[in-house]
Amino acid sequence: MKIWKPTEAQISTAQKWGIWEKEVSEFEWYYDESETCYILEGEAEVTDQKGDSIHFKTGDMVTFEQGLNCVWKIKKPIRKRYLFG
Repeated sequence: MKIWKPTEAQISTAQKWGIWEKEVSEFEWYYDESETCYILEGEAEVTDQKGDSIHFKTGDMVTFEQGLNCVWKIKKPIRKRYLFG
């Protein structure tokens, strides 16, 4: 898992990606392929099996590696752009 503030070029590229939305909730997730996402709205924390976690919010870019088993805890409704692979 990696989080960073994207460049304007990265934000522009992300505008072509799909959109995913989810209400405040907590759920387990497995990534069978890598994913990069740009957070349009909201706030969440994702914790992996080792107990390492990242916290991200509106304006952040996040990557999740293939094979990651984790728990999502959405604190404020999330709306994100995403790209697999």
